[in-house]
Amino acid sequence: MAAAVLGGCASTELDYYWQSASGHLSMLSAARPVPDWLEGAQAPDKLKERLALSQRIRRFASAALHLPDNASYTRYADLGRSAVIWNVVAAPPLSLKLETSCFPVVGCVGYRGYFNEGAARARAQQLRAQGLEASVYPVPAYSTLGWLNWAGGDPLLNTFIHYPEGELARLIFHELSHQVLYVRNDTTFNESFATAVERLGVRQYLASAASGAAPEEFGEFTRRRTEFRALVRATREQLRDIYEDKAAGQERQHARKEEAMRAFREAYARMRAGWSGDPARFRNSDRWVSEANNASFGAQAAYDELVPGFEALFEREGRDWPRFYEAARRMSALPKDERHRVLKELAAAAAAEPAPVPREAGSDRAAALTPATR
Repeated sequence: MAAAVLGGCASTELDYYWQSASGHLSMLSAARPVPDWLEGAQAPDKLKERLALSQRIRRFASAALHLPDNASYTRYADLGRSAVIWNVVAAPPLSLKLETSCFPVVGCVGYRGYFNEGAARARAQQLRAQGLEASVYPVPAYSTLGWLNWAGGDPLLNTFIHYPEGELARLIFHELSHQVLYVRNDTTFNESFATAVERLGVRQYLASAASGAAPEEFGEFTRRRTEFRALVRATREQLRDIYEDKAAGQERQHARKEEAMRAFREAYARMRAGWSGDPARFRNSDRWVSEANNASFGAQAAYDELVPGFEALFEREGRDWPRFYEAARRMSALPKDERHRVLKELAAAAAAEPAPVPREAGSDRAAALTPATR
């Protein structure tokens, strides 16, 4: 989400940059070191517990996963809102290819981040007026890729600090991984790498360092997420097939698209009926499904399309984190199409082999978690 640092909310590019820069600086200025919160009298005990937990997760990230040991996630800020930014994505009516925006340093990405939800929705409306399908979704955290560690780094935020333990660890691992590797103009590679790190890292954390009921809680969360992503992936592939069938004609393509979307929402309703827990926890997925379109399906692809390849690469490198990072860096030097092809080939080869037996610390615990987290 580093483009959020460079983007904003008004009609001109200059205003866009200004809003985003000022929004980011406002967030940084609100952040205070975690020890200040822990030692002060104003922070509620529950917040102090979560901040203390975040620092245990932060230390595990560097010690066990070899993620950067720096200032990021050692300060906390309460922004007084439910998301740090809102992303806007857009795609044509018969395509899953996202419209891109290009920025200095980070290159071209398939989204724009806004610190103000109203501005994000106004931008989405402008894109719809141009004949595109647009989607707006909340983002709890983004990475500045380590560039601002001199200024205190990426802070912990109220937008995610109260996540259940496993989900909090997952987010921190994901965002820190962007400081390990980031490739210009390849959102799918970057986000798939970070998603693979979060999944592999959380599996290791739950097996060796988590507290209390965290493994069981995360297992249920992962079951729901895996089920949901499988449905999204299947629908995305169905839509892709529809859009590639140019011989059918646009009228027929639109009809098949509507049929696929209706089936998707009906399947989600059946799936959702089997989920237990506080319904408030499912508000984001409920809203995502109700508003789903080509833009939202296209954006989701960036987060999971190449994950199996990175997981296979981790296995190939002996589950050794430094070796895995170095192999990923070497792969990032390949041309974009080639590195995607290599990762897909690794995934296909791994899928054809028997599943490995977990060998992590606390193997009985890890074995029980592996089917849900893989």
